[in-house]
Amino acid sequence: MGALAALLREEGNEVSGSDAAFDPPIGPMLQGLGIRCLTGYDPGHLQPRPELVVVGNAIRSSNAEAQEAERLGLARASMSATIRQRFLSKRRPLVVAGTHGKTTTTAMSAWILWRAGLEPGWFIGGVPKGLPGSAAMGGGRVRPDRGRAPFVVEGDEYDAVYWAKHPKFLDYVGVTPDEVAILTSIEHDHIDIYPDAGSYEEAFRAFVRRMPAGGLLVCDAHDARARAVVSTEAKARVAWYALDGDDTGEQTPGWLGAPVAPTDGTFAFDLFAGGVSCGRFFLKMPGRHNIRNAIAAIAACAEGFGVSPSDARGHLASFEGVRRRQDLLGQPRGVFVYDDFAHHPTAVDETLRALRARHPTGGLWAVFEPRSATACRSIHQEAYVSSFAAADHVLLAPLGRSNVPEGERLDLDRLAHDLGPRARAMPSVPAIVAEIASGSRRGDCVAILSNGAFGGIHRMLLDALEALND
Repeated sequence: MGALAALLREEGNEVSGSDAAFDPPIGPMLQGLGIRCLTGYDPGHLQPRPELVVVGNAIRSSNAEAQEAERLGLARASMSATIRQRFLSKRRPLVVAGTHGKTTTTAMSAWILWRAGLEPGWFIGGVPKGLPGSAAMGGGRVRPDRGRAPFVVEGDEYDAVYWAKHPKFLDYVGVTPDEVAILTSIEHDHIDIYPDAGSYEEAFRAFVRRMPAGGLLVCDAHDARARAVVSTEAKARVAWYALDGDDTGEQTPGWLGAPVAPTDGTFAFDLFAGGVSCGRFFLKMPGRHNIRNAIAAIAACAEGFGVSPSDARGHLASFEGVRRRQDLLGQPRGVFVYDDFAHHPTAVDETLRALRARHPTGGLWAVFEPRSATACRSIHQEAYVSSFAAADHVLLAPLGRSNVPEGERLDLDRLAHDLGPRARAMPSVPAIVAEIASGSRRGDCVAILSNGAFGGIHRMLLDALEALND
């Protein structure tokens, strides 16, 4: 919703928005754009009467402003429908979907196209570094050799809005006959709306089916669920990608990356397209998952929009990443403090392994807040045990939701027990900060893992570590 507010502002509209809070990084970004950020929900926020009320998927029909908009007969739309109607329909969409890696892959794709001069628009569910904001309309210039300008959008599988209970990404495909999409992975998530793996997978089946026959679908061949869905449902042309050594079933990846051992803080891979070497590519972000993200973005930009791999190589080397994705906040007292959005077991595992590769000698502290509807439940109780394998110390914060039935909750004491003496279930954020401040040493790395504000722990920890230098 924050990114859409920025887009509508760029379009020339006066924009206001209501929310319970305006946490960084999105809140300060909105205020800097001149968007009125109204805390809380009040029918008075709809005066003067707006031309359009865009309702986010976190809003319920009982919301005071939602009820007032309906009472007044105001024009209403979901976020995804607004993007489709006002932006995607005028461009050539590149939609990035999947359980993991959506935000980074979307940002990489937009960065490559932007640096290549294609004047793309974009809509990213995070704050990318280097790009001028989370969303942009782009120039919209039509080039005879490349057709309509691209518009890159992060496709979320969560519900669109309370009166249209379908995945948001279904509004992003089936828009133009030559659209492009990326499917990174399929792994059961959002248990609050997808009670089982089958219902979750069906959302992606619908996504793939809706892709037009004249479109291009870029898919990770090593992800067995994504591979099965695309193999059975796709009408569009498929470009498969993978890493060297992956099990890709019956599919032969046209785009293949071979990771290279990191040296001097750089992370590299050799890329092959159709068996032909495209050279060595360098990234500033660690982790095999980021190599996968990069290959997906390269394949989509090359096959979909004509950007040569050699040009993409130069652009990717300068890509700084996305805030809250292995985002280095500071290194007080020689302790590296990172913020990361990871909360699903797979994402936790990949993030910690990537940070271990970047900091191979110091101790690795994993500070985890289960906050999402899925993370707070016991569905991944066993999976979390192995996801912290790379960490030397694991501190588990209290559950970020209090409305989960007791019998369904993630058992933090049990998880700490299963992880062994390196893990502790902590009573509060201040206790976590005190533990790290007293126990960390120069060269250690702290990974703060949460999809929320985590009680302000980021600033509290940096201040506590800085104070020890005084």
